Amino acid sequence: MNEISRRDEVSLSGAALRGAPWKTAAVSGGVATAVSLGVGLFTGIDLAWSLGLGISLFALVAAIGAVSKPEQGDRVTRQARLWALKHPFKFALLPAGLVAVLDYPVQLVLDGEGVFGSAVGALWSGALVYLIAGVLTLTQQGRARSAR
Repeated sequence: MNEISRRDEVSLSGAALRGAPWKTAAVSGGVATAVSLGVGLFTGIDLAWSLGLGISLFALVAAIGAVSKPEQGDRVTRQARLWALKHPFKFALLPAGLVAVLDYPVQLVLDGEGVFGSAVGALWSGALVYLIAGVLTLTQQGRARSAR
């Protein structure tokens, strides 16, 4: 069986995300942040939590949008999306990593938990996105069979 390296898996995940609905993801993340801030006026949710929610939703919408139409895009993108649908939890590592990287400075600057506490918070956000993106991609596997 042909094993591929971790570097190749990240490249395939990136290629699958190439045609993601980035505008929709940005709008979804922005709306989630705004709504969370609005609700936070009454419940005490802070800016760091709201921004983390927006970043997480941004990554989830991009990831699921990328694999929802595996038949669209150029040949490389289609093949990468089919790989992502066949390996949902390997694919989910890239969006989860992006969330952790983007959420860390938000936690560090706005939450005041320090370097270690911010890293733990960002890793938890990434782990949650990993789980959700992996499961949602897993539910899309029927599209991989129909796109062949």
